[in-house]
Amino acid sequence: MAKVAGRKKRIIGTTVALVAIGGGAAFAYWTAAGTGSATTKADTSKSFTITSEITGEPLSPGGPEQLVSFTVTNPGTGVQTANKVDVRVANSDGTTWTSEKGCTAGDFAVGTPDFTATSIQPSEGATGTVTLRMVNLNENQDRCKGATVPLYFSAS
Repeated sequence: MAKVAGRKKRIIGTTVALVAIGGGAAFAYWTAAGTGSATTKADTSKSFTITSEITGEPLSPGGPEQLVSFTVTNPGTGVQTANKVDVRVANSDGTTWTSEKGCTAGDFAVGTPDFTATSIQPSEGATGTVTLRMVNLNENQDRCKGATVPLYFSAS
């Protein structure tokens, strides 16, 4: 039993020594700090595309009006809002139109477009209509016979 008691003392003594050594051990480390950032670029708005279809009788001075249906399409990747659509007789670049025979935009009247301001999803469209008629100027308007009358649309 004396051997057992001596052995127990050695185990206890060794354990106490190890705890004392371990408890007093030093740990080394580095301190650090850091920052970070990221950037991205927002897309820009894309110009709306506008397509149209005209129905009705051919135009004539004081004659019936034609109905022009149009669609404003959003080709962008995000939602874009179309507040209004303007339509006028003009060249495809918006400049003043005159036919080869002298027919002008003044020979025609474009109504107020029926279009409701709306947010348009990507690759989707919003529709509207407008009327077009030939004005009776109480003069010879033969210069407009057979003229191809261009309409210019702008959406904003």
